[in-house]
Amino acid sequence: MQRLPLLIAGLCVFSATAQATGAPGQPPLVVERTIALPNVSGRIDHLAYDGARKRLMVAELGNNTVDIVDLLTGTVLHRITGLKEPQGIAYLPGPNMIVTANADGGDVRFFDGTTFMPRGSVGLGDDADNVRVDTSNGHVLVGYGDGGIAIIDPQRAAKIGDISLGAHPESFQLSLTSRRLFANIPDARRIAVINLAIGKPTAGWSPAFRGNFPMALDEAGHAVIVVFRNPARLATLDMNTGAMTASAETCSDADDVFLDNNRQRIYVSCGSGMIDVVARNGLKRIAYVNSTSGARTSLYVPETDRLYLAVRAGVISGQAAIQIYRPAQ
Repeated sequence: MQRLPLLIAGLCVFSATAQATGAPGQPPLVVERTIALPNVSGRIDHLAYDGARKRLMVAELGNNTVDIVDLLTGTVLHRITGLKEPQGIAYLPGPNMIVTANADGGDVRFFDGTTFMPRGSVGLGDDADNVRVDTSNGHVLVGYGDGGIAIIDPQRAAKIGDISLGAHPESFQLSLTSRRLFANIPDARRIAVINLAIGKPTAGWSPAFRGNFPMALDEAGHAVIVVFRNPARLATLDMNTGAMTASAETCSDADDVFLDNNRQRIYVSCGSGMIDVVARNGLKRIAYVNSTSGARTSLYVPETDRLYLAVRAGVISGQAAIQIYRPAQ
């Protein structure tokens, strides 16, 4: 596909300037640049990163497309079309595949990371959502339907296992050290703990708050980091017992949370038009950073040390974009 031009950063920066409240000096996140996603309408969902080629993949749910963004040139290199509400997305460096999970129809599709040609699909029935990769064996894990996580072999494009949860999983994370999955199940007000060796939940935690959507893991700190929407709270839970060890207020309508290990900071991206930057120790807020209303999905990539925020069309400039934030040292 013909390369599309870089959006002039000034179109969005007046609203998305990283302007911290309650913190003196330089804000903890600064808008470095903004990359346009031309002709993209509707909600944007999750993001993935191809480190070898320095590319970002953007699941454009409302547009039924996935954009491949070249971060070196700041352009859209290619657009995958013909999808049905792509939500989850991942990149597999070994087989060089892009994985998309589609809400409408529930299929998981695989594309070549070089040619972008189809390389197979797996039907899950309904609402294929978050995607994770088990780097120990290359399997793809996809939350879907009314309560399942499918285990897929991408080389054969075949489902090889299924984990039953009883209600739709939102964000879930894989602990490589303990071989456990932790899954947010907001409709059941539960966090499921799954032993991957047996493929079944072994525990279910019932947190004090509702709407547990985003999740991250702090393996070194033995903690599960969860953001709730009702009320808007950020919390850490003991990875072994599920006991809540700390909680604090956060921004509303959160959809992603990430741990910056080097700085021991937590980033929470919220549809309210804020990114909450919180110290991992004690969950003390460092700053609220102004972003853009409705921009709630993001991706922090340790390799590039950048936070990528998806901005839907019509909010400020009339054009969808990726805003790239540089953490302050």
